[in-house]
Amino acid sequence: MKHLPLIALLAGLAGPAVAMAPTVDVVIRGGTVYTGADSGPLTGDVEIAGDRIVYVGPSRGTPAAQVIDARGQIVAPGFIDAHTHPDSYIRSEDAKERLNLPWLAQGVSTIVIGVDGYGTPDVADDARKLTAAGIGTNVAPFVGFGAVRGRVLGQDDRAPSASELAREKALVAKAMCEGAYGLSTGLFYAPQSFAKTDEVVAVAREAAIRGGMYDTHQRDESNYTIGLIGSTKEAIEIGRQAGMPVHFAHLKALGVDVQGKAPELIAVIEAARKAGQNVTADQYPWLASGSSVDAALVPRWANDGGYPKLIARLNDPATLAKIKVEMTENLRRRGGRESILLTSANMPWTGTTLGQMATQWNLDPIDAAIRILRVADAKGKEPAGVSVASFNMIDADVDRIMQQPWVVTSSDGSNGHPRQYATFPRKYQTYVRERKVIALKDFIHRSTGLTADMYRMDRRGYLKPGYYADVVVFDSVGYAPRADYVNPRVPSVGVKALFVNGKLALRDSATTGAAAGRVLLRPTPKHCPA
Repeated sequence: MKHLPLIALLAGLAGPAVAMAPTVDVVIRGGTVYTGADSGPLTGDVEIAGDRIVYVGPSRGTPAAQVIDARGQIVAPGFIDAHTHPDSYIRSEDAKERLNLPWLAQGVSTIVIGVDGYGTPDVADDARKLTAAGIGTNVAPFVGFGAVRGRVLGQDDRAPSASELAREKALVAKAMCEGAYGLSTGLFYAPQSFAKTDEVVAVAREAAIRGGMYDTHQRDESNYTIGLIGSTKEAIEIGRQAGMPVHFAHLKALGVDVQGKAPELIAVIEAARKAGQNVTADQYPWLASGSSVDAALVPRWANDGGYPKLIARLNDPATLAKIKVEMTENLRRRGGRESILLTSANMPWTGTTLGQMATQWNLDPIDAAIRILRVADAKGKEPAGVSVASFNMIDADVDRIMQQPWVVTSSDGSNGHPRQYATFPRKYQTYVRERKVIALKDFIHRSTGLTADMYRMDRRGYLKPGYYADVVVFDSVGYAPRADYVNPRVPSVGVKALFVNGKLALRDSATTGAAAGRVLLRPTPKHCPA
């Protein structure tokens, strides 16, 4: 028998023990791995140590404290939702609600908040509160033009004075220095709709010089005021004058008068991009938008001064007559009485159309809408609480927009609309698997890496060594939506595992209780106090 050197003999004896010792925290083994890049998959492992990814590639048999068998499953970066309204969850007094199950169950690890102009200027204080409370998903905040303007001008329809404009600009500068990603606007909504373009440019420039982007619910997605194309050109011009990237929130052609205009809309954006401007968009894969009775039907001038002033105008017969004329036209452009589904929870009209309630009450649909606003007023609710799903888009436009390489996924998730619970699996099942509007690799890239790149998120959106360990494992067949317009609050299924910052946040569609989310603030930019 040939004698082995002592060191080799000891190594041989120690081999099994060494092989069994865990060297990483988690191995996701044997999955079909999409890294978040614009490329096809590989078959192999993703290894996690602490809150970081340490290896992605062919299986190398690394021992781990926890092994996730991902054979036959799809492994990807945790999805990034580019536009959300999650306040009832992440700001809930209930710790379980703050885990943010509607998004976790979709495989979403990061959400963008403060959109449509509603983001607080007090970014640092808000971040401290969210961190102390514990949240289930990462959040990336914007400062909102509406919140800024409301703090300075209230709900009034007027231009700011020089000193008031200076205060608006100072609030945006403060928020950017505290970590906001940019300025969001909702120029369709009062009181933001009262602002002229030059006011928006002046305020946006404060975000621009500190490296921020302009994220906008544009002034008109239909033909309410300046029209879809005019509004798109205005947003691009705001970005050009301010010197910053422009990002269109939930890009669409809304209403019967502009349906079919997606090619023209896209051409305007493509022209700006070809001219060297950074212009992008997000989109949700639904034919119904989410709105409120007030925002969908009431003319903006009637909201001057806020909701109490609106009710006062409804109580004046002459003014009411003018409001009803414009509401009638707005209902027509939205698609008529049956196109408005009333979705607020626990109300007499929940789950019915405006037309059905009009019939039940023996009223004209506009009078029914006004009655709903008055009931909300009696209950002490703002009109935004009178939520609706407004069926106003067509497949051809949604498909065409989705196919653009500069469009990423968003839910615009808000209470009462199934998009809050089901956007990402719906896009996967309907637009990837069934209708084949886009390829699987495009769905993943435009829900992860491309989104992170657009928002310049630090080491997010890709499965790469050194990147934060936000990783989703989902069933290639069973990943599916369960919420619909009648039952909008049903969690999606098919996510086998979701890691947020290296912690297992969801397993087999059930939360683990880990509040693993973080507030992702941008590093302090230039032009900020030391």
